[in-house]
Amino acid sequence: MGVSHDIAGRLAIAPAVAAALAAGDPVVALESTLISHGLPYPQNLQVALAAEAAARATGAVPATVAIHDGRILVGLDGAALEALATAPEGSIRKAARPSLAGALAAGGWGATTVSATMIAAHAAGIIVFATGGIGGVHRGAIGARATLDISSDLEELARTPVAVVCAGPKAILDVPATLEYLETRGVPVLAVGQEELPGFFARSAGIRAPASVADVAAAGELVRTHLGLGLGSGLVVCVPVPTAEALPEPVAREAVEAAIHEADETGVRGHALTPWLLARIASLTHGASVRANTSLIVNDARVAGELATYLARS
Repeated sequence: MGVSHDIAGRLAIAPAVAAALAAGDPVVALESTLISHGLPYPQNLQVALAAEAAARATGAVPATVAIHDGRILVGLDGAALEALATAPEGSIRKAARPSLAGALAAGGWGATTVSATMIAAHAAGIIVFATGGIGGVHRGAIGARATLDISSDLEELARTPVAVVCAGPKAILDVPATLEYLETRGVPVLAVGQEELPGFFARSAGIRAPASVADVAAAGELVRTHLGLGLGSGLVVCVPVPTAEALPEPVAREAVEAAIHEADETGVRGHALTPWLLARIASLTHGASVRANTSLIVNDARVAGELATYLARS
């Protein structure tokens, strides 16, 4: 029996999203792991709805991506968002490029990470995607005791031409190594409105961004040029967390370092590491990191909507 090589056959695009794409109107893809794995109920549902509303307020159509019964859903209705948000812990598969086929073959619900959402967005014809922060090179991934723990997000950015709007690499990562990896793989990384790379929980990572632009319009021109060259890679468009909810850089850095040290001491490793670190940072900052995280998710969706609108209408 032959094998189909067209992922489009697995897509189920919501009518509003399909109509917007057909008309050339702006569309923003949104991931679903923040709903199923990132935040507790009802906060997860509230943030998902707020992110969709933020994109919609700019004139863009939001398209949250998930997997259900062997199909990749591009655009979720209220019932689907509720199902993801209220599912029992551990019942939703987490789909990245390596696990996408498994999630589709298994049936039931699956939530898409950055890499799987990029795949779906590109297959559907969506060029702008908003997330909280990208994955990257984990601390200890390189060096004498290398774990090679590197997120599939980076390889996806190198092979899938989608602009990913985020608040930078997650603060728990080896950020300089992540930037080096992206540079090697031909992925532009730009900061909007500042010269320093946003620091996820904080407005700055204390590192100069590889490139910076003044505003969304300038980002749009860079995105348009890069994608128009047909180089095959995506872009990382970084916007800082809103000032009101941002952690001061020293506070964010100290909490991250303390959490990572505790993880090393207690032997937390592998897939359990990231959620453990984020939960511990939330505890160390008395919930301030969670407030920053939810704020930046919504802000990223808003900026992604502005970017998508600029690209569609200029």
